[in-house]
Amino acid sequence: MGQSLSEDGRMPERTCPGGTSPPQGENGRTGTHLPSSTAADWAADEAVRLALPLRIVYASFWERYDGAVPAWSLNRPSEQVLAEDIVAVGAERVRRRTPGLRVTTDITAEDAASALLREGRTADAVVVGSRGRGELADLLLGSVALVVAARSSGPVIVVRGDQHALEARRGRVLLGIGPCDVDSPAVRSAVREAAARDAELDVVCTWRRSPHEPVDHMVMPGDAPRDHEGPAKTLLDNAVETAAREHPQVRLRRTTLEDTARKVLTERSAAADLLIVGARRPGGPIGMELGRVAHRALHHALCPVVDPWSPRATE
Repeated sequence: MGQSLSEDGRMPERTCPGGTSPPQGENGRTGTHLPSSTAADWAADEAVRLALPLRIVYASFWERYDGAVPAWSLNRPSEQVLAEDIVAVGAERVRRRTPGLRVTTDITAEDAASALLREGRTADAVVVGSRGRGELADLLLGSVALVVAARSSGPVIVVRGDQHALEARRGRVLLGIGPCDVDSPAVRSAVREAAARDAELDVVCTWRRSPHEPVDHMVMPGDAPRDHEGPAKTLLDNAVETAAREHPQVRLRRTTLEDTARKVLTERSAAADLLIVGARRPGGPIGMELGRVAHRALHHALCPVVDPWSPRATE
């Protein structure tokens, strides 16, 4: 099942927090597990925050495996009935949670990843659950979420973390800054989220010494960190300059730290409601294209993660 913030008609933006889908069995058939309500609840709250409609999508292989039903038959395949029940229950849950939110639904006979990738072409964002499988289900990203995050043509949000993060109780949005993030989609997405939540925006840029540089070289104590940290501070300031000027109401915290970005962002996500990473996709249209920082965050962050990358944002 997928939750997507979308629209009926032709509004300037569509949002698709697209969704959680039931796990597939070993025979490739969609399993009968009810989808987690966590992603649906989070997507509904996000839709309200950003004043966007919500679209719930359920993808199932029932049509392929149960066979076509004659047009004159009054019977429906059991998998179709299950899919309709799941979507109806999910939509009713969302409407009860967020009265007034415009909700639409869709059931499609295809695998979950393909359905959400298709929805993402015209959506403001796709929201997926993080459910993995087996003993590490609470730690590792599920295969559907990983494929969608790596290949989507628009922003993707992976819902994960504890209840405090899911309910936005911490009042902080965390943004990781890299060399390509000067007024990037990541920065604009982070400012938008912080403003919608009335939250502090914690902007972090990490730096590292050269691996060939000895730590105990002959300089005054404190000089080496400043030499390396200076460019990181300049990069951070340049990255948020435009956003800070256009959104003065957003509270900014600027932090530079000596360490790897993937480690720092994962650790600091424990104090955030949302982590935004500017995932780099240097490859072509084939294959997984997540950078190391985004890959680590999507698997191990302690709050929901946004990959705001979108070719539409760079056109």
